[in-house]
Amino acid sequence: MPRRLFQLTILLCLPLSLHAQSGGAARTQIYGGYSYLSNSINGVSGSHQPLNGWDASVAMLNWHGLQFKADVFDYRQTSLGAPQDLLYIGAGGQWIHRLGREYGFVEGLIGDGRLNRNWVAGGMPGNTASFLTLVGGGLDTPMTRHLAIRVQGDFQYSNFTTDYLPVPDVVHGLPNYFFRATVGPVWRF
Repeated sequence: MPRRLFQLTILLCLPLSLHAQSGGAARTQIYGGYSYLSNSINGVSGSHQPLNGWDASVAMLNWHGLQFKADVFDYRQTSLGAPQDLLYIGAGGQWIHRLGREYGFVEGLIGDGRLNRNWVAGGMPGNTASFLTLVGGGLDTPMTRHLAIRVQGDFQYSNFTTDYLPVPDVVHGLPNYFFRATVGPVWRF
């Protein structure tokens, strides 16, 4: 009986997987998922602590695989006794290409980062805004015709400084370069 149930399940799921493989590139994509940042903003050498958060994006206006993309990602955590309330907003381009069943993509974004005032170790004040550049890419694996699972990795640059301290840049070794990974569902239509 369990063997027949397994065979029936496979038989019913096969048309879904074949249907997910058909069709061209989506004109619009809406994504939301988990995001991992390789280090906290105040993570100097010897105290690296990754940040966990969320990511949401929309890509639209498909023209020969090139799309406009807007992305928002947020991290909230405590590092070295200081709260980290970090929000990034970026926009740019995404190029998507079909690779067999999956869709691969590369992206380039620029934008702005916002951080709470007391983010330096021990809760001291620091700059609250930074320019953002982000390049990366990922892979979308279709689950149904309109739903896929996205795995993405990016290289990110931002520069939050400690200019508000009595002696500027008294904290040396603040990170500027980060690795960002995200995973979650993407709705394609």
